[in-house]
Amino acid sequence: MIVGFARLAAALLLLLAASAAAPAGAEAPPFRGAIGEFTPAAEPRPAPTLPFLDGQGREVSLADFRGKLLVVNLWATWCAPCVREMPALDRLRRKLEGTNAMVLALSSDRGGVRQVEAFLKKHGVEGLGVWVDPRGAIPRAFGARGLPTTILVDWDGREIGRLEGDAEWDGEAALALIRHYLK
Repeated sequence: MIVGFARLAAALLLLLAASAAAPAGAEAPPFRGAIGEFTPAAEPRPAPTLPFLDGQGREVSLADFRGKLLVVNLWATWCAPCVREMPALDRLRRKLEGTNAMVLALSSDRGGVRQVEAFLKKHGVEGLGVWVDPRGAIPRAFGARGLPTTILVDWDGREIGRLEGDAEWDGEAALALIRHYLK
């Protein structure tokens, strides 16, 4: 009897701790990918400001996109789940036109801009733009456990949540999630 009460008390304490750690405001709508669900950050934390390259080989950083909600997709051309979700990310980009949100698909390919350009052209992905981090510094700085990982970064440059693995980024559930954070 005492052991059962102790377990119940411990479970209640864990539940209270989890709800206290949840961010203030409305809960994000659920969104699931191939591996797991989108996980909101308990506390928004600054996104890395390390440099990466644009399609012209110029250095930029996530700080250059402040003022927008970023859907930062960490990917590589050799990653099969990444390749699968590229068309959906391109369609999401089109659906987000005219909003304050942007898809930034950041490749970790060591071959650089030319390799990524050739890949996108071959796969008919025309609107995502070329963004390359050939040293893989950004995924490490974000603490990404694998590719693809997609991270939402708010207009103040803070990570507000992530999803590991590929997902249907152009579906209604993804759009509901992004609209939630655009409010």
